[in-house]
Amino acid sequence: MTVESVKPEAFPASEQREAPLAGGGVPGLGHGWKLVRDPLGFLARLRDDGDLVRLRLGPKTVYAVTAPHLVGDMLTSPDYEIGGPLWDTLDVLLGKGVATSNGPRHRRQRQTIQPSFRKEVIHEYERVMVEESVAFAARWRPGDTVDVTSEAFRVAVRMTARCFLQIERIDDLAERLSTALATVFGGMYRRMILSFGPFYRLPLPSHREFDRGLAELHRLADEVIAERRAATEKPDDLLTALLEAKDEKGEPVNYQEVHDQVIAILTPGSETVGSQLMWILQLLAEHPEQADRVSEEVKSVVGDGPVTFGDLRKLTHTNNVITEALRIRPAVWILTRRAMAETELGGYRIPAGADIVYSPLALQRDPRSYEQHLDFDPDRWLPGHSKQVPKYAMGPFSAGNRKCPADHFSMAQLGVMLATVIPRWRFERLPEADESPRVGITLRPKHLLLKAVPR
Repeated sequence: MTVESVKPEAFPASEQREAPLAGGGVPGLGHGWKLVRDPLGFLARLRDDGDLVRLRLGPKTVYAVTAPHLVGDMLTSPDYEIGGPLWDTLDVLLGKGVATSNGPRHRRQRQTIQPSFRKEVIHEYERVMVEESVAFAARWRPGDTVDVTSEAFRVAVRMTARCFLQIERIDDLAERLSTALATVFGGMYRRMILSFGPFYRLPLPSHREFDRGLAELHRLADEVIAERRAATEKPDDLLTALLEAKDEKGEPVNYQEVHDQVIAILTPGSETVGSQLMWILQLLAEHPEQADRVSEEVKSVVGDGPVTFGDLRKLTHTNNVITEALRIRPAVWILTRRAMAETELGGYRIPAGADIVYSPLALQRDPRSYEQHLDFDPDRWLPGHSKQVPKYAMGPFSAGNRKCPADHFSMAQLGVMLATVIPRWRFERLPEADESPRVGITLRPKHLLLKAVPR
């Protein structure tokens, strides 16, 4: 789908220089104020200042990478690890699970969970995905106003929990987890950009709500683990694998690590897939001609029966709709890394311990990489059309050894849901909805309401 970018040779130390400072800083807050007030616009304009620029977040200097080839260099280099303001903030939620750990711990944790995400075993989740998608599509009556914000979270949580943890009390858990996720992920972005630790301990209503949501997520993980430990028969699933995992010394991993891994399975995947589903349905309501093409394609391939994983490979336009939605409105819109030692990137010096930020949203909407970059055009991913997209200009699941292990699983989830829902329902936009982006750790519509009209 992509072509190689020209990658410059590493610059010798004598030729390395300081990255330029981005414009628009505010005394005292630096660029943090812009990242709070207009983060999407600010990041989209940063490449005008350079392929790599310095930002000031209060007293701290952070480096922003804006060019695809430099993002690729960073993601595939051993000089950078998971870290920076995003992951420091997520530590509060995820602890030291596979998403936030580094080094031997990360490799061991990834080896434990990877078998459950391998492409060849995802077919084992087909039944659950189809059941949940059919139930998702059957919840509405003609003319209903669908609260897509809550519905999308609910179905994503249910799929994830049933596939990987085989949780029986799924109705109660899905409701509680969806509510807590919305609160916590919404409050984390401000903590990432403005790291005023003592301020967030003040007894303000928003801080108390955040703390309650966070406590609920951790309480849910404890309940899930306790139920599995008490079960007389333990299914062969990811949760059982976590409970039986060994550390580097061959000893059982401690409880906190199991807890953190359960949180890492339940929360980021459900949040990102739920948010992405919202954007896809919003885009199809905004572009009904694309929804009609999806419906016609599914009916021609699947007929009147339920979709199968074998069908997904034949749904070319449906898959292109998902890919284009991931490009133009990605749920994962900002990511960070940390330099392990002094190094260089694009000829600029990167100090040891420096935090680096990059935005998949800005990269994937860059007019230097895409013609009609703001148009929703699934046909840009047809064979032959996508060859001019620079490598690393499209990276919704990241790259390198920290590429999201759930990429195939997530694409299968979205494919099954679209192929089940769109042939049955046409969605119309409603004026009372708030489709503007809610900027948090993930990106989603603030309150998406759509009218369900039967086809």
